[in-house]
Amino acid sequence: MEKDSRDGEPSKKRSYWEVFMDDLHLIFLLGAVVMVLSYTIWGLVELGSVPPHPMLHP
Repeated sequence: MEKDSRDGEPSKKRSYWEVFMDDLHLIFLLGAVVMVLSYTIWGLVELGSVPPHPMLHP
């Protein structure tokens, strides 16, 4: 077993979720990515729903 350098006790394997939740940079990055993707998709849907201008298509 591996020894933990701080107290000498055996270290247990940490889950990916626990590692992710302990890292604030990863949480911030995930929040920024979700925000950018959602607003980009929302904007593309809005652009797709706008009818063409009558002067551009006579």
